[in-house]
Amino acid sequence: MENKIYNEVPNIISGKDLDYLSDMFEWNYGALKKVNAGIHNVENEEIKNILQKGFNVFKNNLNVILSILKEGGSNE
Repeated sequence: MENKIYNEVPNIISGKDLDYLSDMFEWNYGALKKVNAGIHNVENEEIKNILQKGFNVFKNNLNVILSILKEGGSNE
């Protein structure tokens, strides 16, 4: 096996990276679903607003993970 020396880090996603991204996606998706259910089941507006903020955080995290997956390995 030949060791390559790169001047720049290649734009790839390793198997281990993919495992981490998959775990992070699942955690955020699970939390997003639970928060969304809470938003629809709670009557207190203050609690709904807090849950909505959490929903937005988890949704943003999911979008970041998806963008990493879309970019990974694109120049290899």
